[in-house]
Amino acid sequence: MPPFTPPVTAKIVSSLIHVTSYAAATEQIVSWAHRRESRYVCLANTHMLVEAHDSPVFREVLANADLACPDGMPVVWMQRALGFRRASRVRGADLMWSVCEAAAANGIPIGLYGGRPEVIDTLRSELPRRLPGLDIAFHWSPPFRPLRSDEDDAIVERLQRTGVRILFVGLGCPKQERWMAEHRQRIFAVMLGVGAAFDMHAGVVDQAPIWMRETGLEWAHRLFRDPGRLFRRYARNNPRFAFLALRQLLVASSFLTGAKRID
Repeated sequence: MPPFTPPVTAKIVSSLIHVTSYAAATEQIVSWAHRRESRYVCLANTHMLVEAHDSPVFREVLANADLACPDGMPVVWMQRALGFRRASRVRGADLMWSVCEAAAANGIPIGLYGGRPEVIDTLRSELPRRLPGLDIAFHWSPPFRPLRSDEDDAIVERLQRTGVRILFVGLGCPKQERWMAEHRQRIFAVMLGVGAAFDMHAGVVDQAPIWMRETGLEWAHRLFRDPGRLFRRYARNNPRFAFLALRQLLVASSFLTGAKRID
């Protein structure tokens, strides 16, 4: 098998985000899983990119991801504005479904780490029912506190014994990305930070209509459904991302204009 050649990247705000697709990302994840490689995949939306801009430590976490997919239409629009005309969205919930389909077809055991116990229980029954052949070999809903080192070691050992090759991590951003980075080379599976995908596939939260997802309005649907939790996040992150993205495009435009004048 040839070595992994990462897809091209586009720098959005302060981070490099891969230009990829559901098919390409799923194929690469399955390839890593077959070889039992320790990898992690980030699904980058505006929240994550603002977090990375503000925190050099978290920026390094995102930079070290084996795949950083554009999860969010504003991220895709930025990639297109920077010249990647065929850039497309790789939404966390949809990538999780695509990878689960491939895992079921290829006999690859998966695991679920994160989420509330009732959500995990629903996923354990619903995912195999909807995807016959899917093997959920590991599941755990961690407590809402930092684990002691001995607790973490015990969970890692238990997870490794199950033979899981793909691990979906639903702890929310930026906690799940930091967790995956900390467990690289400790967990020999492909780890995907999928955020709210657990709740979506369990039917705990309604997914936005397709037209809202494709027009960049999914955030409005989620805000309407859960204003108490999301209002402060969106009020802080969305305007900041818009400002940082616009500034980046203006700088890029000025650079290109200057280059033409020099010619």
